[in-house]
Amino acid sequence: MLTLRDFLVRGLLAGLLAGAAAFVVGYVVGEPPVAAAIALEEADGGHTHDTGEAHEEEDAEDAGTEVSRDLQSTLGLATGMLVLGTAMGGLAGIVTGLAVGRFGRASLRGTALAVAGAGFVTLYAVPFLIYPPNPPAVGDGNTIGYRTALYFAMLAISVLGAALAVSIGRNLSAKLGGWYAALAGVGIYLVVVLVALGVMPRYDEVPAEFPASLLYEFRLASVLTQVVLWGVIGVVLAELTHRLASARTPAKTPVASSTR
Repeated sequence: MLTLRDFLVRGLLAGLLAGAAAFVVGYVVGEPPVAAAIALEEADGGHTHDTGEAHEEEDAEDAGTEVSRDLQSTLGLATGMLVLGTAMGGLAGIVTGLAVGRFGRASLRGTALAVAGAGFVTLYAVPFLIYPPNPPAVGDGNTIGYRTALYFAMLAISVLGAALAVSIGRNLSAKLGGWYAALAGVGIYLVVVLVALGVMPRYDEVPAEFPASLLYEFRLASVLTQVVLWGVIGVVLAELTHRLASARTPAKTPVASSTR
């Protein structure tokens, strides 16, 4: 029998591998549009869609310790992806351990994959729908706090909606069966998300002169990086937990038929 610690350890390992894979994708696919956006910002003298107050803050930062772009795009990106992947993998491991056996006859592999898929949708895809990431040269420096607060508010709504959907789905499973209870839970989550998308404030700080194709490439790279991150977490966690469970399951010895 697997313990919650077993799931946590294998989730951390899966997250570490996922972070490494996400770094490769982020570097290969994500860095070119970032570099292009920085080049546009520098070509405009660093004044793209910013205010004077924002530039005063930037000048103050420039007076301090500077980190080279090469270091940011390599070691910085790798560190960020590894830390994020390990944290999300550990979370996925714990949730998988808590979810095993609670949702019908789903196998260990199926549960791990379902948890990873739910993590991608809840923690990334839904907030992305209303507050997608922006490359450098996009966004007003004076509204960073406001935009960050809105993003985390939408993230919290998504997580709470998912928790509500799971709770109601489990309560309905005895009456409706697993399939219809799952559909009810998904429907509840969709209602919560759609209401939130309708009432949450919006903002548009993309400069008119910023290339739409570059913005698309940056956001597509962000999506691909997260798909790889959560996909690797799900697959690796599913395989590691399945192998451990198989190793700890006592082999059944065949019963010899008696001859008369």
